[in-house]
Amino acid sequence: MMNRPSFICISICFCLAAPVFAQPGPVGPYGVEGEARDRFAELDAQPWQEVFFDTGAGNWRDQWSLDGLKATVSNSGQGMNFSAGPVPRENASHAVLWTRQSFSGDLKIEYEYTRTDQANQYVNILYIQASGSGEEGFPKDISQWADQRTVPAMSVYWGNMHTYHISYAAYGREPVTDDYDYIRARRYRPDVLPKKNGPILEPDSYERSGLFAPGVAHRITVIKHGNELFMMIRNSEKEYLAHWVNTEQPPVTEGRIGLRHMYTRSARYRDFRVSIPAGEIRD
Repeated sequence: MMNRPSFICISICFCLAAPVFAQPGPVGPYGVEGEARDRFAELDAQPWQEVFFDTGAGNWRDQWSLDGLKATVSNSGQGMNFSAGPVPRENASHAVLWTRQSFSGDLKIEYEYTRTDQANQYVNILYIQASGSGEEGFPKDISQWADQRTVPAMSVYWGNMHTYHISYAAYGREPVTDDYDYIRARRYRPDVLPKKNGPILEPDSYERSGLFAPGVAHRITVIKHGNELFMMIRNSEKEYLAHWVNTEQPPVTEGRIGLRHMYTRSARYRDFRVSIPAGEIRD
């Protein structure tokens, strides 16, 4: 009897220390439903401190670096225009834009995305906090081995980087003939053999979002908080929320942000902003 109170205290303390997050809920025509929406609204409303901003109108080279010899990037008053190479299924026609700045901890990423292609194949990808595997030739700072990514084959990234990956405005390898698109998140694991395209975070994918028509501006907000990822996509007619919880893979904690266009894909980016929780001081 004398030991029971201390046992109960230990159990309660352990429970209180457990991470708090919203489980992915049911998926409807506006994305995830239930408590995940309240969780996103709560995080979105918290105070955030801006640490990176690019209108897209200035010289893109000031804040970004480019992987891919066949890609083109230009700036205008409407934003930053980014096009991958023109040859389908050619690794040299992939393209990735990287922030020169690296980010750690929890993040909010916001930007306006407008498709400038008419594609019904292939994907756009947002990389969140990418760092090298640390193996020989692939140091943590990915800028130190950019020369190995002039041909930006997908395997160079998932085989040698730790990062979150979100595919969106995404279609399959074969042409899509209906309204199909998908949004999907992965966590690259270059430390696991055999190397492959990273475990998929649950739920597997959000399909038929009804978004991403060419020429339509979409406001995207991505929040990475602890082991949760949220992507809210809004246009003038609709909003759609995707949500994932990483419960099985190691966390992703720091690195650069990247925009990948697979071959033939193009888009315009405007008012790209990265924020951290207000009051946090980071090196």
